[in-house]
Order: sequence, then structure tokens, then C-alpha cells
Amino acid sequence: MSTTDDRPPVDAEESRLEVGPPATHAAGLKAVQVSMTRALRQMGVVKTAKNLLTLNQVDGFDCMSCAWPDPQDHRHTAEFCENGAKAVSWEGTKDRVGPEFFAAHPIPELERQTEYWLEKQGRLTHPMVRRAGAEHYEPISWDGAFTLVGEHLNALSSPDEALFYTSGRASNEAAFVYQLFARAFGTNNLPDCSNMCHESTSVGLARTIGVGKGSVSLQDLHEADLIVVSGQNPGTNHPRMLSALEIAKKNGAKILAINPLREAGLLKFDNPQKPTGLAGLGTALADRFLHIRSNGDLALWQAFGHLLLEAGAVDEDFVRRHTVGFDEWAAHVRELDWTAVLAATGLAREEIEAAAEMLATSQRTVHCWAMGITQHRNAVATIQEFVNVALVRGMIGKPGAGLCPVRGHSNVQGDRTMGIWERSPDSFLDALGAEFGFEPPREHGHDAAAAVRALRDGRAKVFVGLGGNFAAAMSDTHVTEAALRSAALTVQISTKLNRSHLTAGGDALILPTLGRTEKDLTGGIVQRVTVEDSMSAVHASRGRAEPASPHLRSEVDILCGIAAATLGDRHGIPWRDFARDYSTIRRRIGRVVPGCEAYDEKITRRGGFTLPHPPRDTRTFPTAVGKAVFSTSPLEVMTVPEGRLVLQTVRSHDQFNTTIYGLDDRYRGIHSGRRVVFVSPEDLREQGLADGDHVDLVSEWEDGVTRRAEGFRLVSYDTPKGCVAAYYPETNPLIPLDSQALESGTPTSKWVVVRFAHPSRRIMEP
Repeated sequence: MSTTDDRPPVDAEESRLEVGPPATHAAGLKAVQVSMTRALRQMGVVKTAKNLLTLNQVDGFDCMSCAWPDPQDHRHTAEFCENGAKAVSWEGTKDRVGPEFFAAHPIPELERQTEYWLEKQGRLTHPMVRRAGAEHYEPISWDGAFTLVGEHLNALSSPDEALFYTSGRASNEAAFVYQLFARAFGTNNLPDCSNMCHESTSVGLARTIGVGKGSVSLQDLHEADLIVVSGQNPGTNHPRMLSALEIAKKNGAKILAINPLREAGLLKFDNPQKPTGLAGLGTALADRFLHIRSNGDLALWQAFGHLLLEAGAVDEDFVRRHTVGFDEWAAHVRELDWTAVLAATGLAREEIEAAAEMLATSQRTVHCWAMGITQHRNAVATIQEFVNVALVRGMIGKPGAGLCPVRGHSNVQGDRTMGIWERSPDSFLDALGAEFGFEPPREHGHDAAAAVRALRDGRAKVFVGLGGNFAAAMSDTHVTEAALRSAALTVQISTKLNRSHLTAGGDALILPTLGRTEKDLTGGIVQRVTVEDSMSAVHASRGRAEPASPHLRSEVDILCGIAAATLGDRHGIPWRDFARDYSTIRRRIGRVVPGCEAYDEKITRRGGFTLPHPPRDTRTFPTAVGKAVFSTSPLEVMTVPEGRLVLQTVRSHDQFNTTIYGLDDRYRGIHSGRRVVFVSPEDLREQGLADGDHVDLVSEWEDGVTRRAEGFRLVSYDTPKGCVAAYYPETNPLIPLDSQALESGTPTSKWVVVRFAHPSRRIMEP
């Protein structure tokens, strides 16, 4: 049996960890205080005013902290949340990481630091290179960097030895240019961050309704009778959603929350935009809360289907006219095994029946979900059950109703629309080839997990990362880091120092880019970019702040420079024209991407435009059979061995994905630390442990590898028996690379079988 260990990096602040009671509400005056304190400390008075007052405004820049849509009619002067302010402050910091920093800090020293410490050092200012065998990064010219990338790429024996990864913060223009470059080079190896989060949604929705995106607008949430929030923590991950929930509640809606943790953002919202919210007199949110066991959702939603059929709550006209597969699905859920349902969910039957009654009586229901659903082995099947329940009630294509997967990254949905996908359909590739005069590759490329395997196995040799922190974001951290180190070249297009710069290939480049808050004067003109939110609305974004360094380049400029150095004038693609004027890119987008006709003209409209969505717009379903599809899935009850627990990885309130803004999670009562694990009092008693004890987390999987993450403090918490939670990326080393959702390949970050090990036994255990 082999073992991988995760010894926590050095961070003196972790030694001050304090634990208090969890919060009972989200936002309020404290959110304002934290937002302004962070902003003023990191950016100063003038920059704070400039950035925050243009954040999410029609003529300003789009927030990078989530993909929640902006109101179309009225926007507040302060149209942002606490986490949006943190994101802007993080990017707008006065601190800098330049050549002097890299000269003073060798890579082995930096590897001992935490993610929080690394990014806290400041904004990257110069392009840097680490040559094979060296321990320091040193400056390199932009032309020298582009030439080095081109040399490595052109030396590959096959284009498929290159990997082109994308983070969800990239603009639509950058994403379109990036996928064009990869395909003109000759590969569909376009892994992206959606592979790690909402890929299960894309697969499940495309199969059942014909479009892999949600079917609602912001107005639909305002008009709903019932909003179901499954596996989602809006208070931390999508705080502006709380305003929409508040409006819905004021309009008479009820909220059904389903989650293993009783999160503050599901309980009460103190709106900081209102005097009542600042005074603590906010809005109660969840009318009913189902404290479900991790991975109990598939069983729960099959029970909902069963109860809806029993109640006769079927929209028979909608089902007859717009769907197929109803009879098979109905026969399956009528034979429901209630014993299995209660075991899987940990709920009482009466709780499930009361929630089903809410679904049966609502005339306008919106179903929301996030990664608490998508990161399970059976995630696609669970999402298909959401669709089944929506279809049986006719809740697609009507005002106040629909499907609402809430994306976490600010433009991950736009990246996919622009062609960032290892499995793009032939129709997209046909249009791309016709527009640019070449034949795009047709063989499917690598997703994120397959990219790690390809590097590990020597089948890939160059990794280019457009934003993000792949080393920290991906599962099985030690395998991922070793895979990146085995590359001949790694290229990271980044704003701040992170782990991926340290787990670098033989040659390694750090290419510093403009942030979304900053002016882009590429080509000598004021440039703007576009993004797409969770509800398919596309709008412009333009930063107003001065760049952190005169040496920074935009994502588009960097990508065009790499493409020109690699491909030259192959295929006649005008890379330099694209960099000089992004309108030339948008005109090509308009001729290639479905629904984006006259793209450059449409984004000049106030608030942008909304992409077409046939199920939402006309109740037409572009599936293979031309109708929405009921899906029949076996009821799966996942179990664990005696003495083991199920870990789900979660965000702190002081982070965005792998970016750590601070060491507090006040909603869960955690201060000045992150290496904690939330455990039920019952599990603590059964394990012979107590609140405050320290343990190592050890995961076990079928590959025989024992993975360990060390030094976690136990926190007694209101979580279902048998289910524990801890923060990522600290717990990503515990998730096996090959433990993935069926069909979508998403890492199973919400179902990791673990045991507690005493720290003193590390040496003795295998």
C-alpha cells in the first residue's frame, strides 16, 4: 500500500485559531465593516472609491467573485457584496511581486508557504522565467517569453502533447482567441475549471432539455412561488443571490433549503443596503430546511417524484406535448424503496412529505443548485431528477419557474459558449473552420483530470494556464503537482503568485496580466471585454483603475503574442489585428458562435443582451428526440465502512475558489485559521474524540493509496451523523484523481471516505 502525505505549509497565523458559535444570519453591518476595512487597507481611499463605485455598473467592470446576474432595471450605487469587495481589494492591492522578490526567494522556500501567504504578497509586475534546474525565477522580455513558448510547442511530436487550460475569469474575447489558437495549432485539449465544478450540470441538462445552461432570468426568481436551494451556500458563494431571495420573499415566495450544513445564508439575510438590515432586522429565508446527508439528494428527489405522482400533481398537458419517457420514469418512482430513501437522506418521511407538498402546490417553482450537487459520483443522475420533477410540474418555459444552476466563477459559462470545451460539437467546429479557413481537429481532447493523467504518463509535455491555480484547484494534489513538474514547459498567465508557479515544469513562465479592474489600452485605444453570467446574459466590462505595472499585458494581447510566435501567418489568422482592436474578435464571434449574431453591436446596448434558450423562450427542446426527456436512474445508496466518515470539501467565507482572502469564516465561527474539520457531536462521541482535538485526515479508496492531510482541529458542528466538512484546497490531497462523477468526470469533492488518525501515529501507520 502506498501513501501520500500533506504536511501543512508554514503559516504563523494558523497558530491563533479560535472557534466560536456559528452565525445565524448573513451580511448586515459586519459585512459593510469588513468590506470597507479590507478595501481601504489594501487599495487606499481613492482607489477604493473608484473601483467599488464602478463594480457591476453598466459602464464599469464585472465582478470576478461569482457569476450572479446584474439587475437590468435598477442598480444600487453599491452594487456589490462583501466577497465582491474582497475580490476587488485582492486584485487592487498596493503590494507588488517583482524581480526583486523572486531574486530574494528561491522556489524551495516559497513552496513552504500557504496559499494565503503566496497571494498576499501582491500583484505580479514582470514576465518571469525559471530555466530548467534553476531555483529562482528571473525576468524575461515579452518577446523572449513568446518565442520560448513557440519553440516548445513547435518541438512537440504531436499537437496533442500540449494542454490549454482556462480559468473562469477569462473574458469571452480571450476565451475565443484561446480556443482558436489551440485548434489552429491542432488540438482539442482545452480543459477548464468547469470540468471541476458544473460539468455534471452541463451533461445532465444537455441530455434532458437540450441546452446545458439554466432556464431562468433574475426576474423569474423575483416572481417565483417557491425557490428550492439544493447543495448551495449562497451567503458565502453567491451573496448577491440573497437580494433576489429577499425580493422573492417579499413577493410571497417560500424557500425550501436542502443542505448537509445549516448555513447562515440559508437562514436569514440582513440586507446591508437597507436600514433594517443594518439594524439586524432582516429577512428570514428558508421556510423549511432539510438537513440531508451527503449524497442523499438522488433518493430525495426520486421520493419527491413518487409523492407528486401520488398527489396527482402532474401537468398532463405539458408532459404530453413537450416530453418523452414519462411512463418509464413514473413506473420506476412508483416502486420507490422508502427504506433506502430514509437511509440515504437521514430524513424522516414526514419531513420529505411536507417538502413535497410545497412542490405540489406551487404554481411557479425555481430549482437552484451548485457544487453540493455536482461533485458526487451520481451527480448527473441527481440533476436529471431535478429536471424530472420540473417537467412533471411543467416548470420550464413559464414566468417565475425553471432550472437555475448557479455558477461560481465569473465567466465560466461564457468560456464554454466561446468554445472552451474539449468536446465541442461538430457544428461549432464547422463554423470555426469555415470562418478561418482551416480544418479544426475532431478528436475529443483532455478534460482536467485527463490532462493530469496525460502529463503524469508522459503523453503531454506543455501546459498553458489562462488564469486560475490549477495545482491547488485540481483533485489529488500530490499527483497533480508531480504531473505539472514533469512537463517540459509550464506557462501561467496570472495576476498573483500561487502554487502553480512553484510546481512548475522544466522551463516555467509567469506571464502577468491586467486584472478586470484595470484600464486596458492595448493597441492605443480603450478596450472593453465581455462576459456571460449564470443566466445567459452577456454584457461589457471595462476597468477604470491604473494597471499595477506598466509591464502588464491583457489576456488577449498575451494569447495573440503566443499564437503569432507559434503559428506565424499559418491559416492567415490576424493575431496582431485581434490584439489591436477587440472589436475584430467580436465580429468573428458573431459569425461563429450560435446566438451571437451581430455580437459587437449587441454588447453596446445598455446592460448587454441575453443569449437564446429555446426551452426558456419557446418551450422547444433541442434534444436528439426534439422533446424534453424524463430520465430513469437506479436509486443508489452509498455506504461507508465501519468507523469511516464522508468528507465534503467547502469554501470558507474568506475565500473565492482557491484564492484565500483571509483566515476567518465568521459564518461558521472560525477565526484566524483554516485547518479545521466540522464533525457532529454524535460522531465525536463514537470516535472517542472531543471538540478541540487535533487529528490527521486519511482518505481511503479502491486504488489502495492512503492519502493523508495533517493537522486538523475538530470542531463540533450541526452536521448529519457520518458527514464531516473541511476547507479546500487544504483537503484536495484527499480526493483521488480517478474518483469522478459518472459521465461528467467531475471530481467527487463532496464524497470522500475518510478516517481520523492521531498525529502521533504518522510514523507507525503505512
